[in-house]
Amino acid sequence: MTSRLDKPAISLSRLAIHAVLLFAVLLYLVPLVVMLLTSVKTPEDIGSGNLLSWPAVVTSIGWAKAWATVSGYFWNSIMITVPAVLISTALGALNGYVLAMWRFRGSQVFFGLLLFGCFLPFQTVLLPASFTLGKLGLANTTAGLVLVHVVYGLAFTTLFFRNYYVTIPDALVKAARLDGAGFFTIFGRIILPMSTPIIMVCLIWQFTQIWNDFLFGVVFSSGDSQPITVALNNLVNTSTGAKEYNVDMAAAMIAGLPTLLVYVVAGKYFVRGLSAGAVKG
Repeated sequence: MTSRLDKPAISLSRLAIHAVLLFAVLLYLVPLVVMLLTSVKTPEDIGSGNLLSWPAVVTSIGWAKAWATVSGYFWNSIMITVPAVLISTALGALNGYVLAMWRFRGSQVFFGLLLFGCFLPFQTVLLPASFTLGKLGLANTTAGLVLVHVVYGLAFTTLFFRNYYVTIPDALVKAARLDGAGFFTIFGRIILPMSTPIIMVCLIWQFTQIWNDFLFGVVFSSGDSQPITVALNNLVNTSTGAKEYNVDMAAAMIAGLPTLLVYVVAGKYFVRGLSAGAVKG
């Protein structure tokens, strides 16, 4: 039984933990605060103040210039990310369903080989992917980037779905088979409605990975087909004349807002999906 003398010690320990966590949060948010404050400052204000100072005059000029520069590449990223996320998630769901509930001879070997894709560095697939895209006539196109991201992300989505589906009782599938349900009927009417947590995990995972990708974007695209990450790098490193840090910071904020919005809106589903079986198996 805890005595009254222990309560102050417990309260002090909790207070210390909360203080440390609060400090860590504030420290983690400093770069975001600096970016936001700098993006609404004038160049003169940036040169005369410190990084964390409040702007003398709040202006949206930096945001307007940044959007005018990167808006086309922003929509490129949308056209690359959305279909790649949807296709890789759908294919991963089917793969995971087959590997978990319709096992065939050699399925475990196949699954093991597929997992190699989760550990392959991006750099190892650049040459074969470039050769393939060239043969298909998709080099330097948004469609080519969609294909690359779908293929590379398929190992992850298959892993997530397979490890989630192995936690579903086999009795459900066996009962459906006895009632005459086939492959796609079981998947569409029984398995898929139970897959909301893991679907959210895959959507968030793939969206973040694809949207934030730079290497594939800079290698497999050029000119007007480049994603916003490449455009942001070009803006920061190739600008001429006086450096406009407010424009650079605003462009970085624009590039980061979609993933931030996804996590704010759907972050709780990501955690639920992970705890429901995304990392089991």
